[in-house]
Amino acid sequence: MNATNCKPKRQAWRLITLAIILALPASAGALNSMGHMTVAAAAWKDMTPEARAKASALLRLNPDYPNWVLGVAANDVDQVAFVKAATWPDQIRSTYQEDGSSPPGRPTDAQNIGYTDCLKHRYWHFKDLPFSTDHTKTEDARAPNALTQIQAFSAALADPNTSNEIKSYDLTWLLHLVGDVHQPLHATSRFSSATPHGDSGGNSVTLCIRGHSCSSRFNSLHAFWDDAIGNSTAASTALRLACTGGQPGASRCLAPAPASAATISDPGTWLSESFEIARNTVYRSPIGPAKGPYYLTQQYKRVAGSTAEKRVALAGARLANLLNQALASGVTGSIAQPPLADAGACPRIQ
Repeated sequence: MNATNCKPKRQAWRLITLAIILALPASAGALNSMGHMTVAAAAWKDMTPEARAKASALLRLNPDYPNWVLGVAANDVDQVAFVKAATWPDQIRSTYQEDGSSPPGRPTDAQNIGYTDCLKHRYWHFKDLPFSTDHTKTEDARAPNALTQIQAFSAALADPNTSNEIKSYDLTWLLHLVGDVHQPLHATSRFSSATPHGDSGGNSVTLCIRGHSCSSRFNSLHAFWDDAIGNSTAASTALRLACTGGQPGASRCLAPAPASAATISDPGTWLSESFEIARNTVYRSPIGPAKGPYYLTQQYKRVAGSTAEKRVALAGARLANLLNQALASGVTGSIAQPPLADAGACPRIQ
């Protein structure tokens, strides 16, 4: 790909604290930085020393690595870089080429070429399994999607013949996508007479804050669930919440994921779980059958916060298992250090 064709386009990602969630609907976006970093922090806690070392070496090949570790104490560099890397597929949405209009099935939609790929790949972040509340005809989820890419990247990471540069790219995406598919609204789209082509995982369902205009930025059901884990952008906060070693001051820790659930390795099952949570928990009263606007109750917000924390902990445990296995078999020998010739192929917005 010609890197000069990578045209920047800015998109904001907004965050909200768990405390605020108990009072307000959240902002527009996707599973936020705090959510993704906490998944990664929980995974780091459960990874083997060998897997940590290999992951750290691979992530040094990412073109944004110097920014991740700027000002970080030497003892914390590896775990902080690992946690921040989980946000990278969202960060490139502001700098990489828009590709949402590409017809499904084009080679560029599912390519795995490493950091010379300047596409945002928005459609890799979800798989919208359809359901209908009023017998409206549904539409199948399109491919490629989060499921196809988790499978592809996991296989590439575990393949000794895959280049380390591609493994680095795939690792950053896996850190991110495993978190995405554990967010219920990254796994479904509700079809109804109000949204005959689906509600895009709740993005078309409007929430309002009582006493405020519904045109405010706090207005998406999808965004509310994306932001349900907190609003910090600091890696240290995520590491404390996951109670990862070397990060003192945690006032509470995520409850450990059930061992029986953590060992489930099929990403299709992960998506099916999220789909059922969406149907049975997300689209419950006071969320009605139309587009809204709806006002969330305190009980709904409490259930959302509890559900989100359980899904984040489970995503972290499963991510650790995936990486422990893939990195053990797929990464052998020394890993070349940057700079790579193509590491800066895509232009950056400063």
